[in-house]
Order: sequence, then structure tokens, then C-alpha cells
Amino acid sequence: MSEDSLTGRFKRYTNVTTAVGGLMARLFGDRYLGISINEPQHAEDLKETLGHLKGPLMKIAQILATVPDILPEEYATAFLELQSNALPMGWPFVKRRMQAELGSDWQTHFLEFEPHASAAASLGQVHKVIDLEGRHLACKLQYPEMGSAVEADLNQLKFILRSFEIYSGALDTENLRLEIGDRLREELDYLLEAKNIKLFKEMLSIFPFAEVPEVVDSLTTPRLLTMSWLEGEKLLTLKEAPQSLRNKVSASLFKVWYYPLYHYGILHGDPHLGNYSWSKQEKLNLLDFGCIRVFKAPLIQGVLDLYKALQTQDEELAVHAYRTWGFKDIDKELIEILNLWAQFLYEPLLDDRIRPIEETQSGHRGRKVAGAVLDELKRRGGVKPPREFVFMDRAAVGLGSVFMHLKAEVNWHQIFEELIQDFSASALEARQRDVLEKVTLTPNDSLVAR
Repeated sequence: MSEDSLTGRFKRYTNVTTAVGGLMARLFGDRYLGISINEPQHAEDLKETLGHLKGPLMKIAQILATVPDILPEEYATAFLELQSNALPMGWPFVKRRMQAELGSDWQTHFLEFEPHASAAASLGQVHKVIDLEGRHLACKLQYPEMGSAVEADLNQLKFILRSFEIYSGALDTENLRLEIGDRLREELDYLLEAKNIKLFKEMLSIFPFAEVPEVVDSLTTPRLLTMSWLEGEKLLTLKEAPQSLRNKVSASLFKVWYYPLYHYGILHGDPHLGNYSWSKQEKLNLLDFGCIRVFKAPLIQGVLDLYKALQTQDEELAVHAYRTWGFKDIDKELIEILNLWAQFLYEPLLDDRIRPIEETQSGHRGRKVAGAVLDELKRRGGVKPPREFVFMDRAAVGLGSVFMHLKAEVNWHQIFEELIQDFSASALEARQRDVLEKVTLTPNDSLVAR
């Protein structure tokens, strides 16, 4: 993308419109016009286009791909591979960007700086470096013009989601759009991500198996994040590891994801396979903290109320839980429909035995349940999910996908009960306030749920 703002934005609008137009042609041509195309090939072509575009539309595609049945299956499969297949920018680009962040003498801060990126994603890429003290560090460098790209892509997102509303008729997507927009704008601020890292380092200090990087403040700017390098194997490489190791890794990930949510009301909203690795010291490395959401205590109480309602078949408690979440016009019919999806998500937590996260070890059942829910919601005129639901649901589905990839078999119920046994909304509120203040975040920061 051009570093000139006007030129870059115009090019972005042109390229994104072409890519999105292709997706819409597939959706509406297939549904309304009876047009048949080579779906897998078209999905691969679109994935390649988005991968070259990089930026937020690529991340939006990943998010949509984790919401079952909102995309045709071949597109969901292709889009989920986007992050791992992103192409890095070259050395001339890196030198320009590093100079823009640290000045013309930027290379004097490092003994070594690997010119080839170790990883590339939607908003930036990571380079392995060694500083003057001999520390191995990771420099996460944001691509140019990402601010313009976010606004251009979010403008297209309105069109995409409105098209899905027409295509499906089951969901009012306004809150989905608003929530994705706010989280993407936050991900542009690497100073905020640096605070998120410190936040999780503090919260997860009770787990000796959880490894969170150290931020190097002197080499961090709003567009450059420098932190300690964490060595480890990507979780996807453990698919053929012994069952006991896959179970151990999965149980560790389950704890580091759920503990902050139920003890502090803080959610890591992007449990993507690429965001974790496993070290030789048998520690779970957490590598990305751009998508973090802070919830108010009553909402977390509502999440647990729904869990208890499903355990005891308490319809009144379920009604209370959904209202706490922000669902409107709750009636018996809507409860029954929403509970179909809730039962699917909570099922492993309700089942007190060693088991896979999903018995079929695939996403087919989830897509089938989601399809049935969407059909029922469409029949009754649709529903508007609250903003708080968007990333909570996305994260739960994403986490389950990781466990399915690892084919883990764990007593999820037992671990979950241990994590929530001392829950109280007032205690969570106090802990949240204390930890946010400790890492120089306050409840007035944009990080906190609106």
C-alpha cells in the first residue's frame, strides 16, 4: 500500500471493493440467481486477494469465519487460513518503517536485526532482533496506512454485514459492526497492546506454566511493539504429539483463557492457533494481545447464571441471564431458540467426564446447530445480539476450534468448576479495578466495555 494517505486510501477502496464484490456475487448468485461457480477455487482466489491486501479486512474475514454458518463452508475454511498465510513486507519497507518509528539511527539500538519477518499477520509483521544488552526480542511492526485501511474496510463492512442480513434474515448485525470497529481501532494502538501485555502478565502470574512477554518500553511506539522473544512450537505442530501432551497444552490454554474472564472480567478475544506456542520448558507462550475486552461484573454474573440455568433447567434464571447480556424482547420462544446454541457451547462444561470439546471432533455439528438456530431466528423475524455477545461468542468458538485441532480429551467441567467456585460479582469488580490501576489502565480507558 502506498504511504501517501490519499493515494493509499483510494487504492484500498478500489482493491477492497473488487474483493468484496466477488464475495457478494458468490453469495447472491448462488442463492437468488441459480449461478453456479467453482466455490473452492473462488474462495482460494479471494483468500489470496485479501492476503495481499492485508489489513483489517483480512482480520474481519477471520472473525466472520469463526461465526458458524454466516459464511459458506468453503469460504470459512479458506479465511481461517489467512493469518498463517500472510505475505511479509520486504527489507526496504522494514527500514523505512523502523526509521519512521525510532529515527534515522534506529539500527544503533540493536546488535542484530533479522531482515526477514518471522511472522506476518493482518496489521503488521514480527522480526527477531538482539538488543545492545544481548536480549532476544520481537519487534512487531505495523504496516503503513493501517488507520486509513481500517476506515476504508469498516466502510465495506457495513455493506458486507447488510448483505448478510438480506441473505440470512436471522441477525440484526449493527452491534456486530460497531463491536468489530471499536476492537479493530484499538488494535492499531501498540501502546495499548503493551498495556494489555502487562495486564495479562499480572493476572496470569499465579500460573507457572503461562509465559507472557516483557515489554521493552524504550523501543515501543504507537506503531512498533518490542517485547521479549518467546521460543516455542506452534500449537498446530502438536497435532501428532502424544495424547497426554495435547491434553496438558489444552488444559493450560483453557485455564489462561477462562481465569482472567471469571476473576477479572477480562477477555482475550482472539484465541487463534497462531497466538500461542509451547516451549521446551512446557510453558504456554501467549504471543498476541491486540484484541482484549473488559466487561462489567454483572455481565460475567449473567454468563454464569446461564450456565446454572442450563444445569438446572431453570427458565426464569435463563431469562434473567439473557436480559443481563442485553437481549431484548425475551419470550419463551426466543429462550428456546437461544438455548439451542447456548447448550451447544456450554455442553462440555456441563458434562462431568473426560471427553473431547466436541464429540465429533469437527465443526459439522456446530454448523448444523448454528444453521438450525439461524433458521428459527429468521422465522420469528430475527434478533439483535448485544455488543457484549459478539467477541464472547467468537472467542468461545475459536477456543473450541483450537481444542478440536489438538483432539484434546479433558474433564472441562472439573477445571471450569474450580475456576468459578469462589465467584462473586463484587469481588470481581474489586479485582478488576485493582489490576487495571496497577498497569496504569483506568475504567475510563477505551478498553473498558461500553
